[in-house]
Amino acid sequence: MSEVKVNKISPRTNCGTVQLGDSGDTITIPAGATITNNGTQTGFGRTGTVDWNTTPKTSDFTAVNGDGFFVNTTSGAITATLPAGSAGAIVAFADYANTFDTNALRISPNGSDKIGGTNAAALVSTEGASTTFVFVDSTQGWKQVNDATLNTVGATFITATGGTITTSGDYKIHTFTGPGTFCVSQLATAPANNEVSYIVVAGGGGGGAGDFAPSLPERSGGGGGAGGFRESKSGVDCYSASPLEGATNISVTASAFPISVGGGGAKAPMPITANGTPGNNSVFSTVTSAGGGGGESAHNPSSSSGGPGGSGGGGSSGGGSSGGGGTGNTPPVSPPQGRNGGSGSTNPGQGGDGGGGATAVGGVGGGPSPPSPNSPGGPGGAGATTSITGSPVAYAGGGGGGGGSSSPPTTGGTGGTGGGGAGANNPGSAGTAGTNGLGGGGGGGAASGGAAHCAGNGGDGVVIIRYKFQ
Repeated sequence: MSEVKVNKISPRTNCGTVQLGDSGDTITIPAGATITNNGTQTGFGRTGTVDWNTTPKTSDFTAVNGDGFFVNTTSGAITATLPAGSAGAIVAFADYANTFDTNALRISPNGSDKIGGTNAAALVSTEGASTTFVFVDSTQGWKQVNDATLNTVGATFITATGGTITTSGDYKIHTFTGPGTFCVSQLATAPANNEVSYIVVAGGGGGGAGDFAPSLPERSGGGGGAGGFRESKSGVDCYSASPLEGATNISVTASAFPISVGGGGAKAPMPITANGTPGNNSVFSTVTSAGGGGGESAHNPSSSSGGPGGSGGGGSSGGGSSGGGGTGNTPPVSPPQGRNGGSGSTNPGQGGDGGGGATAVGGVGGGPSPPSPNSPGGPGGAGATTSITGSPVAYAGGGGGGGGSSSPPTTGGTGGTGGGGAGANNPGSAGTAGTNGLGGGGGGGAASGGAAHCAGNGGDGVVIIRYKFQ
């Protein structure tokens, strides 16, 4: 094979034509060689591709045949004027900042040229759109040959701080057991991923005290009501929610969300002057859960029932009259945030009634028809079980009522699942406190002259927020 080495090939005449080979010949460009075009190319069959200009256009411009342009309309609408039409000419445009839906790209024909058979400008107003035009002939002019409206971008997810952070698969969980701030610094690309799952549990009510005095019938204190329980599960989430799921949906913004976590209510004082203290509210964004009602104390002259609240406090046992249970779901929301306290202990020496829980009313001391006044306290109402943290946990159980008279000995009511404190045994020690972080009601005091007449404090609440982070 012969070889010719030169630095430049020029035509014999000025502005003449240089031909490489004859018709039917094959011109081979070896691997690794580069051909640079500093002029105008024709006859290379460009009908479906462009060379992309990677400097975004931010103002009106005239397109160049064979080029593609990224157009940034962040600051306002932009007009792109097409080049003079010639058969096979091609141009393309793409939405640089995903703002065509806010500020459209206007594509204007050059002179008497047409776009799709009409001598009028075209608008591209779809977010993330890209489009390609080829000039066909004078009848149709520029024809659109590609319209990509799928906007494929790198996916982002919520980024946030606050509380104690754990993970469960692709989800991040923020747990607040005290006041704090859920601070969102970045939102997700997909709007559906900006809806968070949450539970908001208020503080449980304190238990009511029991009493024994020679001149008065034996009476036992009612259990404290559980803190209100509210839950919402995001539409993209996959955990097993409680039966009470369905509270207000919350889609976060890139901002700070103050969190309030309600403390548990104090047990009733001794000597008896009041019922158990109600729990305190918990708050996340627009959602508030009400503190649990305090359990009724024995021989409290200022009360005839347990306190109202997220769940109601249980009534005390009666010396011939019934101590009523407090009303749950107060104030009312849907689904209900809790249930009523137990009501119906009418006999002297009968056990006190249990406080209401998130999903069940408090039990009556000794059962609805106790065989004798010497009966155990009523159980606290059951709480709600959810797997928002990645494993099933019960929250917002009611406190058990205090045990009845001590001869024979009686037991306090069991605390409701979800942190409810057990009622005091008679004889025995004081009622058990509700569990902190679960919003359980405190256990009621027994009909006793010893330590067992004392009740338990309500448990602190909790706020848990969950979202997809990857």
